[in-house]
Amino acid sequence: MRAEGMHHAWVRLFLMLVLSWLPWALATPWLVHLAHLYPPVRPRPPVTWLVHSVACSIVGLVWAAWTAGLDELLNPWENSRPLEPFTRLWLYKFSNAFLGSMILYIAILAFSYMLESRERLARQHTEAARLSAQLSQAQLDALRRQIEPHFLFNALNAISGLVREQQNDAAVTMIAGLSDFLRRVVQDSNRQQVPLGEELEFVQKYLDIQKVRFAERLQVSLEVPRELFPAEVPALILQPIVENAIKHGIDRRSQGGVIRITGSRSNGNLTLNVYNDGPKLLAGWEMARTGVGLSNLRTRLKGLYGNAFELGIRNHDPDGVEVSVSLPFGEE
Repeated sequence: MRAEGMHHAWVRLFLMLVLSWLPWALATPWLVHLAHLYPPVRPRPPVTWLVHSVACSIVGLVWAAWTAGLDELLNPWENSRPLEPFTRLWLYKFSNAFLGSMILYIAILAFSYMLESRERLARQHTEAARLSAQLSQAQLDALRRQIEPHFLFNALNAISGLVREQQNDAAVTMIAGLSDFLRRVVQDSNRQQVPLGEELEFVQKYLDIQKVRFAERLQVSLEVPRELFPAEVPALILQPIVENAIKHGIDRRSQGGVIRITGSRSNGNLTLNVYNDGPKLLAGWEMARTGVGLSNLRTRLKGLYGNAFELGIRNHDPDGVEVSVSLPFGEE
């Protein structure tokens, strides 16, 4: 404009052009609300297009009246001739900017629809994640409920054996221990993870029950540093491993044996080992059917940690079997 030799009131012109956007700025929240009430992206009744056409016209008329008033008030063009009547100037600005107003209105609708689609997609992802978490929790709860009856049946069979052998005092002691054990299970039924210290106390109660049955035949060694006690581990992670060690190791030897539980931390992982000095696993044991306890434990670890865990079973020389569990180290 300066190159063409036009000498306008540049400050007033800049001010008028900035203020001319005010009607559209104030109308945008209303237009976004209309886009939500009457989304134009799917086949809709004619009333939808009528509403948007009327809204676009109303905002365009308000904008034209506003800019015409600013034009007369500020006279940024420094016209020497008398200004046109307001009504004529108003209609001129409306008709001259109608196409631009329509494009701007469509842009606001498109932008609002994009924002709403993004929010809707985020809500869907959040809901899907919530449902997935609920499903995983339900699956873990179901697996845990399988572990508890599995132990309960074995404990009741052991009590029956003591009764048949007329070891009544030992049977009563074992029932009391079992009652305390099950009370602890109920109290922690809503927690999938517990501190390692609590888990060790829990498995100690289980071993106390088994000691009533095996007496001096069962020796227990617990070698877990106390600094590892705050680590979060799955509830009942050790009990099915220890139960398998007793069933397939200690129970098969007339002289009994040793259960040794150790723990260590390395490279951000917590490793727990349960060793028994019973018979070795037979050749081809990998192809044999895994017991309920270890099978459920592997499934629970998969649900909690994905692939970020290791569960291994190996023979020891000269005898014995060790089960090792490695999982990410984390504290509450």
